[in-house]
Amino acid sequence: MKTNGELRAGVIGLGVGEKHIAGYQADERCQVVLLCDTDSAKLSQVGSRYPGIPRTNDPEEALTNTEIDVVSIASYDNFHCDQIVLALKHGKHVFVEKPLCLMQEELDDIIRQLRCNPDLKLSSNLILRKTPRFIELRERLQSGALGVPYYWEGDYDYGRLHKITEGWRGQIPYYSVVHGGAIHLLDLIWWLSGKKVLRVHSIGNNLATENTKYKRQSLVTTILDLDDGSSAKVSANFASVVPHHHKLSVYGTKGTFEQSHLGAAYFWSRDPQSSPELVNSTYPGTAKGDMLPSFVKSILDGNEPEVSAQEVVDVMSVSLAIEESLQSQQPVNVNYQSIYN
Repeated sequence: MKTNGELRAGVIGLGVGEKHIAGYQADERCQVVLLCDTDSAKLSQVGSRYPGIPRTNDPEEALTNTEIDVVSIASYDNFHCDQIVLALKHGKHVFVEKPLCLMQEELDDIIRQLRCNPDLKLSSNLILRKTPRFIELRERLQSGALGVPYYWEGDYDYGRLHKITEGWRGQIPYYSVVHGGAIHLLDLIWWLSGKKVLRVHSIGNNLATENTKYKRQSLVTTILDLDDGSSAKVSANFASVVPHHHKLSVYGTKGTFEQSHLGAAYFWSRDPQSSPELVNSTYPGTAKGDMLPSFVKSILDGNEPEVSAQEVVDVMSVSLAIEESLQSQQPVNVNYQSIYN
């Protein structure tokens, strides 16, 4: 593990990946030394905003370069697994956009490499953990203000239909609206509750997209059993005729939190005449690179990042179980695996 000196970073994929650059540069001990995109026009366009940083069209140059210590992987979802594995094999820390992978065998490959390289850090951009409104909610939950939470509900309203009917998402094999969207709500509920999901049961349809190029389910809804006996429902609704939004409700024995498209509030009474406590804290209030400073510090200072490698693997395991349930139309137990030998 690198514990002193300068950390040298490479960024693969300059769509969302461009936002990672500022995240690395927020720590003066870190320097971005290579930018990569397979699209020459995108590479030139983004690269021109960062004069002096070398560029390449070849991801392997970033993944195998001995002068690079850490890579950000923001390529298309179907490339994530192979790029993560190659980076780990070449001794690099990895920060990856969600999802970690698409298939169970891919997750197994990543876990094997993490076990072979226990000193390497891996994290993912599960950015809702940085939203001020959800940080405040977590503090209230931990203080017991809402009592005992017994039901969690999260909806990922994508509101960007064209991205699956016209963009790369609809063109890659096995694109999953769960892995690509609902995983944010899965992680948020995991982080807020501190509880593991034991079992999932999923249904879905493609009624809103059946006449488009996208043929997989564009809506997936899942019931989840948590290990404390509480229940949750999470949906990925990629055809929603609403702006992009993360809906969330938390029902506790003393109070309820609810966030919709119209705002957020805490309810402290069942009396219809009682006014809710309106929430003014910021949402979403984050930038795509906000997780990077913590990740850089975890590498250089030896602590855990805000999202640990085990958490990334565990949430991915829940997402994979949801896909399995969707295909089998049966409840599925979540298969958790430790990244440690």
